[in-house]
Amino acid sequence: MANTDSSFLESVDQAISDFTEPIATWMAEVVFYEVHLFGHDFPWIVAWLVVAGLVFTTYFGFAQLRHLKVAFKLVRGKYEQKDAPGEVSHFQALTSAVSGTVGLGNIAGVAIAVTIGGAGATFWMILCGLLGMATKFVECTLGVKYREIHADGTVSGGPMHYLRKGMAERGFAGVGKVLAVGSAVSLLFFTFFGGNLFQVNQSLEQLQSVTGKDDSVFTSSGGAFFFGLLIAAVVALVLIGGMKSIGAVTSKLVPSMALLYVTACVIVIAFNITAVPDAFGEIFQGAFSPEGVVGGIIGAIIQGFRRAAFSNEAGIGSAPIAHSAVKTKRPATEGLVAMLEPFLDTVFICTMTALTIVIAQPQSFLDAREKAATGAAPESGVALTSDAFETVIPWFPYVLTVAVLLFAISTIITWSYYGLKAWTYLFGRSRASELIYKIFFCTIVVSGALMSLGSLVTMADSFLFLAAVFNIIGLYFLAPVVKRELRRVLEYVRRRDAGETDEQIEASEPRDSVPGQGGPGLAGATSV
Repeated sequence: MANTDSSFLESVDQAISDFTEPIATWMAEVVFYEVHLFGHDFPWIVAWLVVAGLVFTTYFGFAQLRHLKVAFKLVRGKYEQKDAPGEVSHFQALTSAVSGTVGLGNIAGVAIAVTIGGAGATFWMILCGLLGMATKFVECTLGVKYREIHADGTVSGGPMHYLRKGMAERGFAGVGKVLAVGSAVSLLFFTFFGGNLFQVNQSLEQLQSVTGKDDSVFTSSGGAFFFGLLIAAVVALVLIGGMKSIGAVTSKLVPSMALLYVTACVIVIAFNITAVPDAFGEIFQGAFSPEGVVGGIIGAIIQGFRRAAFSNEAGIGSAPIAHSAVKTKRPATEGLVAMLEPFLDTVFICTMTALTIVIAQPQSFLDAREKAATGAAPESGVALTSDAFETVIPWFPYVLTVAVLLFAISTIITWSYYGLKAWTYLFGRSRASELIYKIFFCTIVVSGALMSLGSLVTMADSFLFLAAVFNIIGLYFLAPVVKRELRRVLEYVRRRDAGETDEQIEASEPRDSVPGQGGPGLAGATSV
């Protein structure tokens, strides 16, 4: 019976692949079209994301560095207002968004980066993370400014809303509607097959590897089906609870899984403490050597943004959906908090992974480096990271399995919320519409445990970066709006630090600058 089930699933898998492969191939060729630059092929979509980070970093005067202290104060709850509209705290909004980005990209993507580009790739990863902080600030500020707060207190936000409303305010209503629909469709497709199916599939693979591999009970159709049902049940329970439930879960899950993973990194580094200075020397020297620059760009930018998108997502438009649910009266407060997301995800956690691999130097990594030098693509990412930990912690593959499962579940939960908001924007916010989405989403969770659907994941990858095209066009138009919001928040923080109360500050502010008073300057922004 098991063989019959396996054959049936393989035939279904193959039929889906045959149908979607031509579409996936065409989309990948368009979205990841490579231009020849300085003797190397460079995907234009990567340049699109990096240039946006550079532009916003310059336009906002390196806000990601100058206002980092304020961002940490906001996360700690220093400026919380109990009567502010929204569903979750600054901290919960941040952990919800981080749970959608911290994942396999931090484990597998980093390993691939340092395999291709050497230790120097780490430097370029950090640079990409710093640039991404500026983009994240812009999109998440807009996410809160143009969000919609419903009669039941729930919130809908994200690029679908700020592209439509914001562009209309600037006199480009038609363009805004097109950008909003394009963003919603792109994010929804990735939700089903990238933020959902891929996570389930990869976590199951890691579980199989530590429970007997080919002899694992989870290798059978029945075992895989049970795993899929279990994950689907967990996701369904959280999804039914809405954003407040997601915030409550991720605020506990994200710090726990990050602490587990970073602790393992620290242990490996501590056991090789004498190698740390040489490792940093190798990173900086390799970053500016011919091999390091080329390899770093390919490894950190191309691999980090293309193959492991959930390792940053700056400019994609997904994170503003989670951040828009925050309890605040001033949109830029959450924009500042959102800056911490790429910092924690890319600058901190990815760097810890890279250091662990570079310092431990497992044999599998050295072998992979030799193959990469010949132009061969790395065959694995997770295995290299696991081997690096195993040099000090022999039982680490089991810990990594727990981490991968936590990463996968948190990512699925967060993307289920992103997809729901994109779905309701496109198909309406009725109970029936939401129920159809939730059933469909949980069905795909189970499918992810049973089938690979490789071409669908490739197509989802393309849709994710297509969303960045729609989103960033709008960000350029709406950057002046964000600059005004930033000035208002910095003035608010200055006065709060000087001892003034919220009531005193709001009483003295112009009517059109106080969220919720409906001044002419806030036309279309129903929730700020």
